[in-house]
Amino acid sequence: MALKKIPKKRKIDFKYNLKVYAGFVFKYKALLFAIILLALVLQALSLVERFLFKVIIDNGTAFEAKNISNEAISTIFVGIAIVYLVASLIRVIGKWIHLHLINRFDANLIRDLKQRFFNHLIFLSHSFHTSHRTGSLIARLSRGAGAIERMSDFIIFNTLPLIFQLVLIGVTLAYFDLTSAGIVILTAIAFIGYSLLIIKLQKPANQKFNETEDVEKANISDIFTNIDSIKYYGKEDSIRGKFVRLSQNTRNAAIHHWDYFRWFDAGHNLILSLGTFFVMYFPLMSFIHGEMTLGTVVFIYTMYGNIFGSLYGFVQGIRGYYRSLADFDDLFQYAKIEQEVKNKEGAKSLSIKTGSIEFKEVTFKYHHRTIFSHFNLKIEPGEKVAIVGHSGSGKTTLIKLLYRFYDVNEGDILIDNISSRDVKQESLRSELSIVPQEGILFDDTIYNNILFSKPNATRAEVMQAMKLSQLDKIVKIFPLKESTIVGERGVKLSGGEKQRVSIARAILANKRIIVLDEATSALDSHTENEIQKDLEDLLKGRTSIIIAHRLSTIMKADKIVVLDKGKIVQIGTHNELIRQPGTYKSLWNLQKGGYLQE
Repeated sequence: MALKKIPKKRKIDFKYNLKVYAGFVFKYKALLFAIILLALVLQALSLVERFLFKVIIDNGTAFEAKNISNEAISTIFVGIAIVYLVASLIRVIGKWIHLHLINRFDANLIRDLKQRFFNHLIFLSHSFHTSHRTGSLIARLSRGAGAIERMSDFIIFNTLPLIFQLVLIGVTLAYFDLTSAGIVILTAIAFIGYSLLIIKLQKPANQKFNETEDVEKANISDIFTNIDSIKYYGKEDSIRGKFVRLSQNTRNAAIHHWDYFRWFDAGHNLILSLGTFFVMYFPLMSFIHGEMTLGTVVFIYTMYGNIFGSLYGFVQGIRGYYRSLADFDDLFQYAKIEQEVKNKEGAKSLSIKTGSIEFKEVTFKYHHRTIFSHFNLKIEPGEKVAIVGHSGSGKTTLIKLLYRFYDVNEGDILIDNISSRDVKQESLRSELSIVPQEGILFDDTIYNNILFSKPNATRAEVMQAMKLSQLDKIVKIFPLKESTIVGERGVKLSGGEKQRVSIARAILANKRIIVLDEATSALDSHTENEIQKDLEDLLKGRTSIIIAHRLSTIMKADKIVVLDKGKIVQIGTHNELIRQPGTYKSLWNLQKGGYLQE
């Protein structure tokens, strides 16, 4: 198994990502406004508390110098206590409401993002899902949800408080000492500017780390999905060695990314130390010269110290901001991918009445390779048609075109004489029933896996479908019967058991058109014979397309279509074709009633 490679770096589209993020935020403008207003009130209250401390020091100093009487100082301190208690009570209540609103704001954004992109991804074309790894999709969706919370927290907890503090502190300090106000503002600007410079230098390392982590997760997903193959071939050591290289790549990328934090710490300490020196020096000089009270000196230093937390919080937030934009970029790129197979404007839902199918002058190319060229095939209502041919002959592609996983380049596919391009593709697929070659099941109960094809079915209908698929005979020996959990992709069931569930699911769907894609390939001959009898009853009066390598399963088909490189080379019943020289007879002789030789 080859390791998945790290994709080529691309430039992050900041403008686009912020625009998408803003689209989520603006849906809750009123809630955001309330959060911002409360943040401003809470910052103002913190300023009041520090100003009260200045008043205490100034009046305490005056009292010590016998400039204020006992009664006056007592009155002042009582007033300060009352103001402090009221401000504290308002702050506690305001903080509670603030967090209450933020929790709902973040939760709404996360939900909206997950729903939007999950819905977008699930409706993207079949070709998208065959070319994108499941592990990466899950990782990017998860990181996107975390990123939108980090982005909102950066704005609410880091950016807004810092802006409010700088404005309030700048204005307040300017009133007492213009020089000190200038030092505080310059220190903050230097701190933030230095941080942005380092973060800009760190961005490529951050993106590389994300890409490396994506590759690691995609490989882990691939490894555990194919664990049976690894066990069958005894390749645990080989896979372990490959994962060592994967994890080492992630480790190296992480260290390169994290090493920038050394520069953050050193630069921040230097800037704040210089700021502290000057913010102490000038006010103390003013105090010595009698131009400033001790309370004012303490107030200035307290205000300066108060922005430390906000500055560090902002820097932490700005790193999270760029990380969020990188995570957004990974996820939001999917929003630019459009559905290849689109519904026509005004397309109506399809309701199949008769079940006729016609491939009319169909030409289809896949990756510049022509699969069908002016292909024609008509299937009458209730007709049982088998399609055979070597691998690559176009059998599976024909079914995918019927399901409109891809659009034909030329020609048309008609169902009940209605073009499949004139109806909603979801309604088209919901009107068809299929038993795929590989039974892929949800990690749920047997009962719910069958119910998936018809959610409103009664229990009696589900149990009847299990009986017709011969599944009831197996389920009755399970301790939990039909409530047995099948495991991821049905891993707890055998191949034959999974196929029985798929057949029961198709039986329950009860559609006019049924596709059997190697429906009994995983079953033993005895079970296959029993199911074939039930399928014969099921297919009566319904249009059915049967793809089979085991030719003995299609001997009773009304019509057998033999494909070779996208062309019909023979058509007829089994008895007719077996008497004719040609591909079908050769296949029959090679197979001798067993499997078609690939």
